Amino acid sequence: MPADSHDAYKPAEIAALIEVAGVAKAALPLHRLGTLAALAGAFIGFGAAFWCVAMAGADPGFGPGRVLGGVVFALGLILVVVGGAELFTGNALMVMAAVDRRITFAALLRNWGVVYVGNLAGAVGLAIAFGLSGLLDGPMGEVAARAAVAKAGLDPVEAFVRGALCNALVCLAVWLSFAARSATDKILAVLWPVAGFVALGLEHSVANMFLFPAGIWAGADATPAGVAGNLLWVSLGNVVGGAGGVALAYRYAFGAMRS
Repeated sequence: MPADSHDAYKPAEIAALIEVAGVAKAALPLHRLGTLAALAGAFIGFGAAFWCVAMAGADPGFGPGRVLGGVVFALGLILVVVGGAELFTGNALMVMAAVDRRITFAALLRNWGVVYVGNLAGAVGLAIAFGLSGLLDGPMGEVAARAAVAKAGLDPVEAFVRGALCNALVCLAVWLSFAARSATDKILAVLWPVAGFVALGLEHSVANMFLFPAGIWAGADATPAGVAGNLLWVSLGNVVGGAGGVALAYRYAFGAMRS
């Protein structure tokens, strides 16, 4: 066994692994892609629900409560990365494979489109399940409702920039997970970037796909225009931050992959 078989993969190796993964994701048949996307939406929803519980009774502004909320929210991406699922925000890294012409841009857009719809279905479905369970009738629902109102009221520029900053950290979390050799390594790699974006108050489109219906179920006065506007601008920001801020930056740094 090579002496370095337990060492983390180096950044250039991670870039090659990300491209191989992008090729595999682009080739997934529709039924598998849709199923894995719905699972990812639900997984992120579980993380958002856990965040609602952690934030109940806490100062929503600044302080240790925000950090705790970020740590527990990481459950969602841990489930995606270790359990295996297709997440729209993380799949922004597929741009590396498209730029190197290992997949077509049509295949990239197919993946993003199917995964986005699947994430939405999984997140909304989980929110409905929580509503039917009665768990949104108490403090957990109050947190979701406050979050939904605040998010629906964001200015488009704020929503876009917060989305870009958020997905830079999410894609860095996924990037770091590719350095890992074990499930434990993957969990630790994902934990802190995700905790950081949540504690900083940044915007994740798939998390919002859960928080909006959960908050509305709990009585949030969030208008359809505010919800749709948030998802639009946050989603665009997520693409720019993940695909441009991380994927293309690393592609430029390491050049075309030949793995």
